[in-house]
Amino acid sequence: MFSIGDFARLGRVSVRMLRHYDTLGLLRPARVDQATGYRYYEAGQLSRLNRLVALKDLGLSLKQVGRILDEKVGTEELYGMLRLRRAELEAHVADETARLARVEARLQMIETEGIMSADVVIKSVPAVRLAELIGTAESYESDKISPVIQPLYAELVKRLGEAGLAITGPAIAYYEQVPEGVRVHAGAPVNVEQGKTYDFDVVDLPAVEQVATVVHHGPMDHVDAAFQQLGRWIEANGYRSTGFAREVYLKYGDGDPETWVTELQETVTRSA
Repeated sequence: MFSIGDFARLGRVSVRMLRHYDTLGLLRPARVDQATGYRYYEAGQLSRLNRLVALKDLGLSLKQVGRILDEKVGTEELYGMLRLRRAELEAHVADETARLARVEARLQMIETEGIMSADVVIKSVPAVRLAELIGTAESYESDKISPVIQPLYAELVKRLGEAGLAITGPAIAYYEQVPEGVRVHAGAPVNVEQGKTYDFDVVDLPAVEQVATVVHHGPMDHVDAAFQQLGRWIEANGYRSTGFAREVYLKYGDGDPETWVTELQETVTRSA
């Protein structure tokens, strides 16, 4: 048997917590010396302690933990519960991390207000034939677009590979307003004949006579600042926007998002 101090060290918990668990009936000592009141534990009780701590750390109340332990849930069932709860926590962490990234992006926009980008270029863009997949996002907000467009591109690359087709240039995304929200077109240039049947669409994206462009470096989580700088430049230089911008992914992939390079192409016309 182990003294409460030795058992606490083995279980990597505090003596105070062991006393608390005893008071609540969650983990009783194997023996209590009637003369001294000292608590003693057996090595086999580490199993219950591990379950208790794991359940508590996953956010369950001690009352809930006690109920689960008293029901003598089997190892496999307990492991399934823990995995489910872990997945929920991981999803929550991912959501909060994304929220933090959006806050940081907004702070950057606030810090750069009034600073005009010197890298806006007016140019024309040629027509291009794209293989594309289409999805619908709830809105044009970055956190609504990303969960839609990323799986579309992953699936498009897979289908192009299965069709034996190579991507011939930078991928291009473009958008349309629809009653359900925003239609997302995830496209990549390919050399295919119009009319041949594939498990993706083949479209001819028309040439545009005049676009205002700016190059964004880094993850798309931070692209909003570039969009706003582009918008300010368009207004300040006597232009007006005529629709959603195209996104041309000059450098993109599974590597470090800080190395990504995206050209934003906003269709513009001269203001009246």
